[in-house]
Amino acid sequence: MNCGPMTDLARDCTEDAFLGGQLRLRQPRSGHRAGHDAILLAAATSARAGERVVDLGAGVGTAGLALAKRVAGIDLTLVEIDPELAALARANAASNAIPAQVAVLDVTAGAEAFAAAELPPDGVDAVLMNPPFNDPERHRASPDRARHSAHVAMADTLSAWVHAARRILKSGGVLTLIWRADGLADVLAALSRGFGSLAILPVHGEAARPAIRVLVRAVKGGRAPTQILPGLMLNEEAGGTQKQVQDILAGRDVLPLAML
Repeated sequence: MNCGPMTDLARDCTEDAFLGGQLRLRQPRSGHRAGHDAILLAAATSARAGERVVDLGAGVGTAGLALAKRVAGIDLTLVEIDPELAALARANAASNAIPAQVAVLDVTAGAEAFAAAELPPDGVDAVLMNPPFNDPERHRASPDRARHSAHVAMADTLSAWVHAARRILKSGGVLTLIWRADGLADVLAALSRGFGSLAILPVHGEAARPAIRVLVRAVKGGRAPTQILPGLMLNEEAGGTQKQVQDILAGRDVLPLAML
C-alpha cells in the first residue's frame, strides 16, 4: 500500500466522508475499512477538553479523530501497530486540523514500550478501543494480512487489550470499547480485574433480532453497580436507518454512554 503521493491515491486509497462530511479520511481501498463501529465507539466515549485520550488500535484514526471533532481540546494519541496505517492516521489528523500524536506500537507490548511512546502507567483519562473480535474458529481467515489482523481475535486478544488500557489509565479513568454481542461474557471476564461501574449498551441490527454488538463503558477502580441500557436499533422495522442512528453517524448526536 502506498497512499502518499496523489498519483497513487486513486489506485491504493479512497477518501471518505464521516460525520456528515465534517471528517474526511484517507484509507486503503482494500483490507480493513472504517465503518459504523468506529463512529458508534466515538459517540459512546465521554471526554472533556484538556483530558488525555488514547485510541488503541486506531487504524487510520477514525474513532479517535471523530471524538476529537466532537470534543475540541483533548490531548489525543492514536496507537496503531501497522506503520502504513499509522502514517495515514497522522496524515488524516493533519488534513482535518486535529492535533494528535501517533504511536506505532503493538497494543499487547509491555509497559516499557508504552513508556517509550510517552504512555506511562496511570497517565491517561480515557481510552477507546475497537479490538479485533472475530472468532477464528467461526470466521474464515482473510488472505489480506491487514484485514485479518484487524478482525480476528486470538484467545487472549481482549484480555491483553484491556490490560493495556488498565495500565495506562488513571484511577477513575474510563475505558470505552465495542465488541461482538455474543462475546459479552468475555468482555465481563476481561473487565473483572481492575474495572467496575460498567454500563452496557446493546446494539441491534433489527429490533426483533439479537444484538450484534455491545458498547461497554468501564471505570478503572469503579464500584458502582453494572447498568444495562436500552438497546440501540440501527434499522427501522420498515427498512432504513433509524433517525437517532442517522444523527449519530452525522455527528449531530451522541450515545447515552457518553453522558454518564
